[in-house]
Amino acid sequence: MADISPVTKAVVPAAGLGTRFLPATKATPKEMLPIVDKPAIQYVVEEAVSAGLSDVLMITGRSKRSIEDHFDRAYELEEALRHKGDTARLASIQESAELAQIHYVRQGEPKGLGHAVHCAAQHVGNEPFAVLLGDDLIGSSDPLLKRMIEVRQQYGGSVVALMEVPADQVYKFGCAAISANVEDDVVEVTDLVEKPSVEDAPSNWIVIGRYVLDPEVFDVLAKTPPGRGGEIQLTDALRTLATMPSENGGGVRGVLFRGNRFDTGDKLDYLRTVVQFAAEREDLGADFLGWLQEFVADRSS
Repeated sequence: MADISPVTKAVVPAAGLGTRFLPATKATPKEMLPIVDKPAIQYVVEEAVSAGLSDVLMITGRSKRSIEDHFDRAYELEEALRHKGDTARLASIQESAELAQIHYVRQGEPKGLGHAVHCAAQHVGNEPFAVLLGDDLIGSSDPLLKRMIEVRQQYGGSVVALMEVPADQVYKFGCAAISANVEDDVVEVTDLVEKPSVEDAPSNWIVIGRYVLDPEVFDVLAKTPPGRGGEIQLTDALRTLATMPSENGGGVRGVLFRGNRFDTGDKLDYLRTVVQFAAEREDLGADFLGWLQEFVADRSS
């Protein structure tokens, strides 16, 4: 029988160096780059909270102190805003400090996503948990994480989010081999390959940055040798779990996601994300879209 322990904890790996956004990320964590007026990582925490996960563990590293500061109280700033009567901005900065119980642990060495997840073992204990990558933002109207937790509760094992991409793009991602559907949006994952060549890819369904993992993953990660890039890959551990019996915490299922995903780890996609989020804002959208249409028309003439 599947373990139906509730999922209450989220792990957010945030120890990466952010080299694709240098020099901006030389002193500023990539997770703190703004999407309009809110850092990307706050959207991720809000997603976890909306899925019912009130305990969030950040896996951080050197030069990530500003993440902790962002989710802490800023009493002097609060008092200044209160003195000005700026209640709207006061509420906005208090919101981030009150979102969830947020904890921190340092990864120490950048040994890969699998190693970062293993750093959460002591905090998570013997419970299923979610992993949310800060580079991937999911549209607020798409309840992907909630659905993944439902699938875990029903079937046990681990659950990954899968998204279909053109065949010539699979080499950038972890790629899943899938069998027949368990439900309309749920499949069995039989194998996973990290960044395969187009010729060797088992499908064009890629793993995106949302996972709900059985605690057995910690034992598997402890025995997983470095893989692609000399790093401990979470994909390799999931591949092992996919072949393990369900009574031992094995089995991997995929939720087929067809909603809105924003890859803020890529410069072009980051710019697209900022534009789309700004266009959808009630306070900015109309004026911004008007300017954008004029800008595009001028560039096209």
